[in-house]
Amino acid sequence: MKAKTSKVIIKEIRFGPHTDEHDYNFKLKHAINFLKEGAKVKAYVFFKGRSILYTNQGIEILTRFAEDLKEYGKVESEPRLEGKRMLMLFTPAPVKSK
Repeated sequence: MKAKTSKVIIKEIRFGPHTDEHDYNFKLKHAINFLKEGAKVKAYVFFKGRSILYTNQGIEILTRFAEDLKEYGKVESEPRLEGKRMLMLFTPAPVKSK
């Protein structure tokens, strides 16, 4: 039984509420590679201090991230705020067999 189980690997990607375009694209490429390798991806926006006021920007970043990753993986959980983090979880897309 134990030999047939697969180990679930979760990789994390962290954004700030004011992440600019180059950083976003860099993290997007890493997330695509993680999903292609079969790992789950946990993307989150971390709010520090008064930046918690910009939760709408966090939602925008995560929904855009989900839109860009939709051909590589699917959304397992929608964006939700837990303390100072807004989390979203992605699972790899099933492998297409011929």
